Amino acid sequence: MSNSNPNYFRLGLFVLAAIGALIALILIFGSGQIFQKTFEVETYIKQSVTGLDNGASVRFRGVKVGQVISVGLTGEIYEKNVPMAQRKAYVIVRMLINGNPKEYFGGSDSNVAANLRARVKTMGITGVNYIELDFEAPNSDYPTLAYTWKPEYPVIPSLPSPADEIFTGLQKVVSNLSALNLVETQQKFDSLVTNLNTVLAGSGKGNQGIAQSVQELNTLLAKMNSVTSNAELELLTQELVASSVVLRQMLSSMQGDTAITIENLKQASEQLNDLTRIASRSPSSLIWGEPPARIQLPANPGATGVQK
Repeated sequence: MSNSNPNYFRLGLFVLAAIGALIALILIFGSGQIFQKTFEVETYIKQSVTGLDNGASVRFRGVKVGQVISVGLTGEIYEKNVPMAQRKAYVIVRMLINGNPKEYFGGSDSNVAANLRARVKTMGITGVNYIELDFEAPNSDYPTLAYTWKPEYPVIPSLPSPADEIFTGLQKVVSNLSALNLVETQQKFDSLVTNLNTVLAGSGKGNQGIAQSVQELNTLLAKMNSVTSNAELELLTQELVASSVVLRQMLSSMQGDTAITIENLKQASEQLNDLTRIASRSPSSLIWGEPPARIQLPANPGATGVQK
């Protein structure tokens, strides 16, 4: 019996060593995160984070890159000496991110400057929340939350969750509706409908309305159609064309007479210019000058010419 005890002892050590090795292999190759570098970051959220608990996953565009390690209030961590009424009372979510901080922050918060943001999202219909990291363009509607303390870890600014954005939009709509004067709006709408009816049907006091005007316009168009299809209009058109031809012939015949008249006017103008020059040089010659030569008619009526 005494000789078999050492064998049992060795067997027990072997079993324990095997179990320990198996556990180590499971931890190393199962999780794959024992020797992986990690770093902590935090974000501040102003809205409710119901459904977000410790251990919730942190994802970058859907890919898991870490997990949530704590969820609390900034007043309990950074504002213990501040009166309760003056605290920011943000929700602080601290996360453990896999990888090297330089990959996310470049050693100087470069990704924060490049609009890296965190927001709470819901995974499907299960209601389980997680943190989604992504790059977002600056949005004036959701500025970065202000704080006065020195953060213990690098801070990733947050954005409201999609559900919070929907509720915020609904609240704005309700507020705008509450600010409206529905009674005054109804009165203006009734007045607008009355004016439209007056414009369409008329007021009966000189205002015939659009409907009556359209009816009269249709009557006028019908009359114009009947006139244009009448044979008298065709005859009138033919007479107008004939008058144009006669007028053109008259103008052509008058062209020669017009040229002769213009030539005579030109000669008269030249003679008047000569008379004016003579009068300006010797005015007495107009009175004391010799009379013009006598004009004698020719003996032969068929002959032409002037004898002096």
